[in-house]
Amino acid sequence: MVNQERLWQRLMALGEIGKQPSGGITRLSFTAEERAAKNLVRQWMIEAGLAVREDAVGNLIGRREGRDAGAAVVLAGSHLDSVLNGGNFDGPLGALSAVEAMQCMNEAGVQTDRPIEVIAFTDEEGARFRFGMIGSRALAGTLTLDELEATDSDGVRILDAMRQAGLNPAKISEAARSKGSVHAYVEVHIEQGKVLEQAGLPVGVVTGLAGPLWLKFTIIGQASHAGTTPMSMRHDALVGAAEILQVIEHETRKEERTVGTVGQFSVFPGGVNIIPGRVEFTLDLRDVDADTRQNVELRIRQQARQICDARGLALDVQVLQDIDPVHCSVDIQNTVYEACAALGLKAIPVVSGAGHDCMQLRDLCPVGMIFVRSKDGVSHHPDEWSSPEDCAAGAAVLYHTLLKLATV
Repeated sequence: MVNQERLWQRLMALGEIGKQPSGGITRLSFTAEERAAKNLVRQWMIEAGLAVREDAVGNLIGRREGRDAGAAVVLAGSHLDSVLNGGNFDGPLGALSAVEAMQCMNEAGVQTDRPIEVIAFTDEEGARFRFGMIGSRALAGTLTLDELEATDSDGVRILDAMRQAGLNPAKISEAARSKGSVHAYVEVHIEQGKVLEQAGLPVGVVTGLAGPLWLKFTIIGQASHAGTTPMSMRHDALVGAAEILQVIEHETRKEERTVGTVGQFSVFPGGVNIIPGRVEFTLDLRDVDADTRQNVELRIRQQARQICDARGLALDVQVLQDIDPVHCSVDIQNTVYEACAALGLKAIPVVSGAGHDCMQLRDLCPVGMIFVRSKDGVSHHPDEWSSPEDCAAGAAVLYHTLLKLATV
């Protein structure tokens, strides 16, 4: 039902935008690279016979009408932005699989009752502003102007970047969908893990997603001379931070599914012969169970406070992002299983440790995901890879899933 060669050629062509010398991809939000990616996907949406528009936050949307133009729409897609030096499949596979499914429906003369819209969300990754899922938050009606005050490493606010991209931050509410206007959202995505590979299967049915909590720790001590300050008189922010990192690893290892990652770490003032006076680092804490994640967070915070108090250090913990875990719609899961069976594919349930745009839509509509096998489980890296055959299998499952969901 899908054209494997066309889907693959589009994936490879899109991967040339933002390509780095390492072979990785960097397409940050509201940049020339992201704009070029959206322009190319817009062209393919038009080729697929879709009516294309962009909303108030830059979400790229291609619509295929149904018999009932006023019926609640079925959404499918993903994102086009990337992490720094990331892979070529995280995001683009979902967006281009949805375009491919729509093009195949048009080529086959298939009609659906409900309209179907393909969406390429703005800034899912959060790599530029440390605040992600901007497009899906706006669609869900939860994005606020205060959140657009977040800045990148150059001090550029999200709202400034939006203006530079020709968008008006004051109009973000216009991107919001009303309750009942969206029937379902389905996304194809690479697994970013090894479960499907170990099972020898091309696709899986996602049952739930771990919610990411992003925290920023700031530890303040006293910068002083490295040679003249006795060890007993120091208030070394870096040593305190090192103890807290050990706490993070210890507490997350106690739980079966909890993971904690310190991905950014800065030491100030940064001199070889200066005792660090301030340290900043981020913590990405995730679990599919909200209570477990909260308990781990509290244990980390309590012990961090104790460490800083004992060392005469000040501690500040800022919440950058807090997204609850999400359970996928059982009805959509069953529909995906039916699609797999129709294609003669065996599928198994899998859990997503990564966050995705569907998490923001949980209160707007039922959500579901289809995972595609990842080679060696590698993701957010230039070596990220899924085979042409597996990508096509994911797109074919999406085709049948959308066909069923768009039938009244």
